Amino acid sequence: MTRHLGAAMAAACLTLLLAPGAQAAGSTPAISAAANPYERGPAPTQSSIEALRGSYAVGETAVSSLAVSGFGGGTIYYPTSTSDGTFGAVVISPGFTAYQSSVAWLGPRLASQGFVVFTIDTLTTVDQPDSRGRQLLAALDYLTQRSAVRGRVDASRLGVMGHSMGGGGTLEAAKSRPSLKAAVPLTAWNTDKTWPEITTPTLVIGADGDTIAPVATHSEPFYESLPGSLDKAYLELNGATHFTPNSSNTTIAKYSLSWLKRFIDDDTRYDQFLCPLPRPSLTIDEYRGTCPLGS
Repeated sequence: MTRHLGAAMAAACLTLLLAPGAQAAGSTPAISAAANPYERGPAPTQSSIEALRGSYAVGETAVSSLAVSGFGGGTIYYPTSTSDGTFGAVVISPGFTAYQSSVAWLGPRLASQGFVVFTIDTLTTVDQPDSRGRQLLAALDYLTQRSAVRGRVDASRLGVMGHSMGGGGTLEAAKSRPSLKAAVPLTAWNTDKTWPEITTPTLVIGADGDTIAPVATHSEPFYESLPGSLDKAYLELNGATHFTPNSSNTTIAKYSLSWLKRFIDDDTRYDQFLCPLPRPSLTIDEYRGTCPLGS
């Protein structure tokens, strides 16, 4: 019996050693063929997505309005390291009467997590959402085709964000260019309330105290009109106003970052922050969304 038991144990050990995932002590693990080539940065944690800065050092370059057409110039923030290859990119538009400075806090914060980020000025401060949508796309084209950092950008992995009328422009841009990977309108304003044409995964962020673009007539109908088959989410900020996205905000940053990572980088490591759906808290009045993501 002892002999049979010993033989069985030896066979089991041999099976384990020959198993596909087994490796010799001290050897380098094989890279899985299914590994995501777009993952950038270390495995995320609650602390890392809430941090003011991620793992990448960030450079910036100013873009003069005189050097571009179709939008008003801006500032590009980018990871200085080139060892990880190219990065996904996001263009961000300010709102009515505002300049890029009103959304500038998002530039280095997102870039330090592994994106090229372009905060733009619009042609005039009173441009309407449809114009801002076209300008977001013009800025993306400049970023990927003519900018000084174009070699750092993966032109197939792009997203758009914007505040107020820039948020309305974000929806317009996603409608016009279905190839976009992610859209994040922030307390968005638009006279068009329905967006069934959008096929880009969209995170709509509203504010419970918004009196300029009240959620009942803007963010909520925007979200509800998006196709039911779409990866989408609605985050309503608690104790917030229309202008909350104009200054550093951890709740906006962590969920925007998670959304961009999930859909621009196809990084499922960030699913944990989006599904199960976040519950109401001191900073979240309500959160709706589709789970699981990417199904």
